[in-house]
Amino acid sequence: MKVDNRQPELGEVVKWHDPTGVEHTALVTAVWTPTCINLVVVSHDEKKKDEYGRQIERYTSQQHKSVMNVHGFYWRFIDEEPNGYTAPLAN
Repeated sequence: MKVDNRQPELGEVVKWHDPTGVEHTALVTAVWTPTCINLVVVSHDEKKKDEYGRQIERYTSQQHKSVMNVHGFYWRFIDEEPNGYTAPLAN
């Protein structure tokens, strides 16, 4: 199954939502399936710098928003809307 009739491509720019739901611009570094990719983001932590500038962070086996019905820890194409917030289930 292709995501939104699209296949993510190596080197494509996508949006990645960290576990807290904060959006980051990311670069696709591997495509495992149409919904599962590896990606890299520039660290938002200004303290993470070295002689090359701001450090990068790599994330592997990240699922598309259509697979993850949560507000964070997923990727999406730039023109797609992010997942909304869903409150945790009560025990």
